[in-house]
Amino acid sequence: MTMQQIQVCQSGDLEEGGTGYRFRVLYNSEETTAFIVRVDNEVRCFLNRCSHVPVELDWNYGEFLDDSGRIVVCATHGASYDATDGSCLGGPCDGNPLVRLNIEEKDGAVYWTPTELITVPSDGIED
Repeated sequence: MTMQQIQVCQSGDLEEGGTGYRFRVLYNSEETTAFIVRVDNEVRCFLNRCSHVPVELDWNYGEFLDDSGRIVVCATHGASYDATDGSCLGGPCDGNPLVRLNIEEKDGAVYWTPTELITVPSDGIED
């Protein structure tokens, strides 16, 4: 079964190493959020949950990256992840990566393709 792409945001909403764009998803039928950041001039998307303990990662709304703009740091316990692929770099994530979402940037917008595991909430993706 092929899922339809969902437009999440405009390309201009994401600055290199800047604030992330949050949106709502269902993960295993549980409501949570995901986020998109721009790193190395490419968009990257992950569930907004630490792999150590399933808590949201951002320090303040949409603030996921450290000062280098390349590392996602969990605000709760300090686990750190490579923002290009979600791999665990250190801290209590114990080698477990972030969960990636399928996204594509085209025609000035960013699109997410839901899967059987990560789907669209019945009331939409706006966070």
